[in-house]
Amino acid sequence: MLNNTPREFAFTEQDFEKVRVMIYNYAGIALTPAKHDMVYGRLARRLRALGLRTFNEYLQVLDRGDSKEFELFANSLTTNLTSFFRESHHFPMLADHLKAQRSSGVLNLWCSASSTGEEAYSMAITACEAFDSLRPPVHIIATDLDTGVLETAKQGIYGADEVEKLEGQRAKRYFEKQSDGRYRVRQELRDMIVYRKVNLMEPNWPIRGPLDAIFCRNVMIYFDKPTQLKVLQRFAPLLKPDGLLFVGHSENLYHAADIFKLRNKTVYERVISGTPAPGPATMARPGSSGFSR
Repeated sequence: MLNNTPREFAFTEQDFEKVRVMIYNYAGIALTPAKHDMVYGRLARRLRALGLRTFNEYLQVLDRGDSKEFELFANSLTTNLTSFFRESHHFPMLADHLKAQRSSGVLNLWCSASSTGEEAYSMAITACEAFDSLRPPVHIIATDLDTGVLETAKQGIYGADEVEKLEGQRAKRYFEKQSDGRYRVRQELRDMIVYRKVNLMEPNWPIRGPLDAIFCRNVMIYFDKPTQLKVLQRFAPLLKPDGLLFVGHSENLYHAADIFKLRNKTVYERVISGTPAPGPATMARPGSSGFSR
């Protein structure tokens, strides 16, 4: 139900429905009626910034094709909860997988919802530890829909409260303390990662296979089942036959059992016999960098 508490801006059921359709068509995010207040709170900031009085006025701005404002609209409705080594059980499994592939040349990983970068840098640290080197043969493609968080990720600067709680000597080995007390990820790790905006709903991803692993954690919980299935069908041909797909702790792929099977706790591998044929512009020659240029 729509909140009846007096609000700064008029926000009708029709406004919410239009927002719901827009973000679903653009980003695959399926908003439920329970998200009324969240949508109001996040988008009200945009109305204030633009000096508008109602959501109807704001939606008219979006309808007129203001691409910059639509980007800010989408950024406002994405969720970017993350931290270093979140769901920590995944990283020893990633390390073991990388070690098993050490004779395969450069290994390509895709962090498909990188947010502010902590996940991608956790993958990079894991690679460094797996190969006992600050320059392991690993290339990480880190993507997100939200352009704002990508800028934060590229900078690689984090608060002391995030970095100093890392295990062992990780803060000392992989970060450099700044004059303001914050920490910046070492250049060697930043060099391992390419950050790009990618919308998983786009018909053609600028991603090349074969990939050794894909991290898509706590993303598909925002998609309905048909959208999840479409994304999974596109992930499969990008992975090597023994490649791994890491998903979030509350996600399962039972509805895609002909495409992925469970390897371990929230880690999946391809079902080769059920893998769909790759679509156009999704695959590239073996040994490519993993990102189309």
